[in-house]
Order: sequence, then C-alpha cells, then structure tokens
Amino acid sequence: MDWKNKHVLVTGGTGSFGKKFIEVMLKEYHPARLIVYSRDELKQHEMRMAGFDHPDLRYFIGDIRDLPRLRRALNGVDLVVHAAALKQVPACEYNPMEAVKTNILGSSNVVDAALDAGVEKVLALSTDKAVNPVNLYGATKLAAEKLMIQSNAYAGGMTTRFSCVRYGNVVGSRGSVVPLFIRQREKGEITLTDDRMTRFWISLEQGVRFVIRCIENMHGGEVFVPKIPSMKMTDLAKALAPDVQIRNIGIRPGEKLHEVLISEDEARTTVEFEDMFVVQPPAALWFGYYWSEKGKPLPDGYHYASDNNTDWLTVAEIQEMVAPMESALGKGGQ
Repeated sequence: MDWKNKHVLVTGGTGSFGKKFIEVMLKEYHPARLIVYSRDELKQHEMRMAGFDHPDLRYFIGDIRDLPRLRRALNGVDLVVHAAALKQVPACEYNPMEAVKTNILGSSNVVDAALDAGVEKVLALSTDKAVNPVNLYGATKLAAEKLMIQSNAYAGGMTTRFSCVRYGNVVGSRGSVVPLFIRQREKGEITLTDDRMTRFWISLEQGVRFVIRCIENMHGGEVFVPKIPSMKMTDLAKALAPDVQIRNIGIRPGEKLHEVLISEDEARTTVEFEDMFVVQPPAALWFGYYWSEKGKPLPDGYHYASDNNTDWLTVAEIQEMVAPMESALGKGGQ
C-alpha cells in the first residue's frame, strides 16, 4: 500500500494508541493527510505542544456520537482507524448508557459516515474483554465488533470494507495497572485481586505496527488476533516491586481470572498463521474468506486464552517492557 497517497483519520486520536499511531505514521509512512478526531481540545493542544505539529496533520474536535460531524470529518478520507471508546471498566459499569452511546452507537456512526463518504477501509480496535464478556465494557465492545464486521453487508457494490483487530492489555496505555503498582509500591504494599490471574500483554508499539499491517492486508470481514505472550499478575508485581508485600483483595465484579482472545466457537472459522490468527465470519454471503487457503485450521475444541498460552513473559522480560513507562513516570511514580 502506498500510504503517501492516503488520507487517514483516527478516532480517539489523542489516546495512547492514537498518539503512538500518529507518531509512527509521521515518521515512517508519511500519508498525504492525517486527521486526529477527538472530543477533548485540551488533549489536542497538549499533543501540539508535545511536538505533534506537522503540515499534514489536522485536528478535528468531534465526538463519534455526533454523526453529522463525523460525516464532515470523513470527507475525502481513504482509511479510518477507529480507536475511540470508553474503556474503563468501573466507569462503564457505573455509567452504562454512556458506554452504550459511545462504544456501540458511536461505532454505528463511524460505519454510516464511512459508507456515506466512500471510505476504502475501516479498521476498528477491539479487546480480549469482548470474548465471552462478563462486564458491560466487554459487552459493548463485542457488540461494536459484531456491528463492524456485519456492516460489510451494507457495503454491497461499494468500496468500503470493515475489519477489526483484537488484542490484550497494552503496556503503558491510559488506565494500565502499571502506574497503579508504581504508586502503590511507595506505600510498601501492592494489591492483587487474585494471585492466579493471568493476562495477555502487548506493547503500544507492537499494537500500532500490527494495526498498520492489518490495514494493508485486510479484505473486509476479518478479526485479526496477534499471537502475544501471557504474564502472571504476580510476576508483574515482582517485576515492579520485588521487595514489596503483595495483598490479595479478592476478584472484583466484572473481572476474569483469565482472558480469552479466541473462543472455542470462533475457532471453527479461524485460521492460524505464524504470528497471528484470522477469525473469518461464521456465515455470510459476502467476503472475508480469503485467508482459508493461506493459513491452517485450528483443531476441534481449541481456544486461545491467557492461561493456555505457550508464550509466557518472565519477570526480567516484564521489567524490560515496563522500563520506558517507569522512566516516563519518574522514579517513585512521581
């Protein structure tokens, strides 16, 4: 793909993913136009002050809940990365309709505006929380994911295609547990909800580069899942605070012991590659099945979970991954 001729818009462009994506785009891919679409003028101002000030970069104030504004923003856009979402589990539980309005209805607006504007490709970011969800955040992301994939049916003879990327916890993203543990260690105690807990782990850089690769290769209708390592939450605590006491406080509502990236039911239509899986649509009359002849099918009963993973991070590897974030936060989390 020749990015230099593409006009790219990122919803939630001032978030952790959006900023890293824009940084990589400006340094390496040089699209004709790069649009930050977000609702917070302060964060946009802070991005400019942090050096995100380029002749090909545009800042659009707007909410994905606002369909007319989205339509205006997508005028002349070729590619959309849909990263905007409410993602804090407690906030979504306490403000359920707000989560629905942003994560589900907002995603519907992205679909409608993209179809109206003739956008070529829309790639939406999903999460392991969307697989067998146990909280409202996960349920809204599952709905958004299904909405995005099934909206390929609306494309018909048009050029617009929709796909998703689904991965696990991101090191250094807003709301990450890493800053919490760094703050807690200064008090001499780190709290874990359950010492059996495991999570998928991916760096911001890895997530961005995987998304770029998926945009370049998507046909529409796929859910792309990278093969990423798991870690034990106890190992994360040891990596950040090896000499600090760990206290178990009990699993919270809406929390799982282990996360799943591919369910047993999805595995029947999933094909495996060396470094990723591609979940194809379960049943459709349109596209999304170009991957079957390229990858290998998964065995019956397979599911990809953070506790049955074959790739695990050691304490030393975790320390290496979180080191940049520790440096950014300053010694002692100050």
